[in-house]
Amino acid sequence: MTILITGGCGFLGSNLAYSCIKKNIACVVFDNLSRLGSSENLAWLNKNGKVTFIHGDVRNAEELDRVVMQYRPKAIFHLAGQVAMTTSISSPRIDFEINALGSLNVLEAVRRHVPECSVVYSSTNKVYGDLEWVQYTETDTRYIAPAYPDGFSENISLDFHSPYGCSKGCADQYMLDYHRIYGLKTVVFRHSSMYGSRQFATFDQGWIGWFCSQALSRKQQKNNMVITISGNGKQVRDLLYMDDMISLYFQVIKFMDKTKGQAFNIGGGIENSLSLIELFDLLEKELGLHLKIQKNTVRISDQKVFVADISKINKLTGWTPKVGKIKGLKKMLQWVGSTHIGGSSD
Repeated sequence: MTILITGGCGFLGSNLAYSCIKKNIACVVFDNLSRLGSSENLAWLNKNGKVTFIHGDVRNAEELDRVVMQYRPKAIFHLAGQVAMTTSISSPRIDFEINALGSLNVLEAVRRHVPECSVVYSSTNKVYGDLEWVQYTETDTRYIAPAYPDGFSENISLDFHSPYGCSKGCADQYMLDYHRIYGLKTVVFRHSSMYGSRQFATFDQGWIGWFCSQALSRKQQKNNMVITISGNGKQVRDLLYMDDMISLYFQVIKFMDKTKGQAFNIGGGIENSLSLIELFDLLEKELGLHLKIQKNTVRISDQKVFVADISKINKLTGWTPKVGKIKGLKKMLQWVGSTHIGGSSD
């Protein structure tokens, strides 16, 4: 079989493509190489095996049509996207064209040429809005949502906030509707925080990788231990390490008859949740340093808590995360340290 990965040179895409290499699965990587680290990830893939690389952009429907017609994939991992909230606010049209129109182009290419193909879409927890209607309690280190001890399920209301939330939410709903109307085999993953090697994180996206790189750079410099954050540091997310993420994408293809036409909240679950403050505590212990937090204004539409209730995907496929947050964080620090990408946040 052949798997097509849009955004295949990004963090998630390159790891999935590498897994295809190891599994001896034919893989077509479709990417415009615009994101930080994408060219490095392509070089890494080429060093480790054979993938077919197509330099293309999901905004170009004709390019997608040609690729889908030529390779007739059995599955598409649709990961190409504009991923930063801040970029969506400054450039909402570009955000829309990449996330919403680009996803429609993928669906249309599948509908016209390979309607039997499975499509797995990487959506986001931001489709639920800022979740300010939830009642929270506050401890010294984190916010807690007492009414949701196992995290948020897919039954909570959609509430698109920000251009990013709207564009991803639009694509999310198109995926589900193309199953209802056209019978396509689509699945939506509403991701929480993912992390691991090949993630060239920035201040705007990939917070685990970003703060790992910042902490390592402070350790190397042995001065300027100040790290700037948005908000008070008590915001909570659940962490999903790349190994578990990869297994999920391949697992869902095997269970497509059970999962098609559905959306799933995906993360590490409540036991793998961390606040920023708790992350810094772990980094300090692991690296033997003392960090100073400088607080900035809260980001627009930021969620105090998002932890995915993963019981639905577990029930239908048996998938559950296996890499705990401590082990995953150690692996992330090792990779970030090996790439020497720890830089200044100034």
